[in-house]
Amino acid sequence: MVRASLLAALMAVGAYLHIPLGPVPIVLSTLFVLLSGLLLGSRWGGASVGLYLLVGAMGMPVFAGGRGGIAHFFGPTGGYLIGFLLAAWVAGFLSERSRGKLTFEIGAVALGSLAIYAVGVPWLKGVTQMSWSRSFWVGMAPFLLGDALKAFAALMLARSIRPVLGRASEGKGSVPLAGSGGNPNDQDS
Repeated sequence: MVRASLLAALMAVGAYLHIPLGPVPIVLSTLFVLLSGLLLGSRWGGASVGLYLLVGAMGMPVFAGGRGGIAHFFGPTGGYLIGFLLAAWVAGFLSERSRGKLTFEIGAVALGSLAIYAVGVPWLKGVTQMSWSRSFWVGMAPFLLGDALKAFAALMLARSIRPVLGRASEGKGSVPLAGSGGNPNDQDS
């Protein structure tokens, strides 16, 4: 629970580090969304993102540009926010099954990133009435390189953090980390 809350807080910090770019800003939050899935698994990674979204929906200024409120879920970026939940779950689900194999984890961050677009781009199209082509060029194309770099950073951070967190929680009844060979969803914490 503490780790999920910490990653939710990092998502909020990541939203403050944003670059306005049309209706969809570039945010660092996506790195922490993927990291939550990689470290915590599908259930706790999803819970971490769910907490972040709940706090933002309640009006706390945790979304891009220090904004909050339920209205963000109905605007152009609403689909991306909802896609965060799917991304953490996908990255976590695949990481739980990776047994630490790099190829599985690369797939986890790649598919997690695509999950954000799979929800965000159609949502952007629906809210703004843009064409599919324009929605792609406004809501996906400008972000691909940056999101690939953030996915790589999340992967490297997870692979570096797991051994440290694993040693720190040995013998304390803690939930195993995703990708470490144990399934973090086998226990409640």
